Amino acid sequence: MRVHFSRVALTLGALALIVGSTGPAQTAEPTKDIVTTAVQAGNFNTLAKALAAAGLVETLKGPGPFTVFAPTDEAFAKLPPGTLEALLADKAKLTKVLTYHVVPGTVMAADVAKMSSAKTVQGQSVTIDTRGGVKVDSANVVKTDILATNGVIHVIDAVILPQ
Repeated sequence: MRVHFSRVALTLGALALIVGSTGPAQTAEPTKDIVTTAVQAGNFNTLAKALAAAGLVETLKGPGPFTVFAPTDEAFAKLPPGTLEALLADKAKLTKVLTYHVVPGTVMAADVAKMSSAKTVQGQSVTIDTRGGVKVDSANVVKTDILATNGVIHVIDAVILPQ
């Protein structure tokens, strides 16, 4: 019975992730890395394409842990015309932008809410504002604590750009 319950819990957790639930964080033990978790969610196709173009897929599949502020496909669509194409054509600049979305370690939502900034893998810090919801730079955090085997994903509604 315990095995059956675990499979049901994992299935429900995966389903909640796929449909984009804004409910409570997953409770099942994660079984996939950050990249696989994001790809299977279905609304991070542009992020996955950008990670591949920058050569960061294997890094984010690695041991970590990482905290990723992951922009959705809709977030990438909000970029000014030509911006995404220009980034995809410039691996160094793309890598700088993508690593600006990654904080070393596993930083859960409760921890993020207590912070005013966080140093990214890129080297600069993102600003965190918790007044009226949580913002990372200019992006709203719309879903939190999506657990992966090598860290956590927090979904944001805009692509954040380093200075």
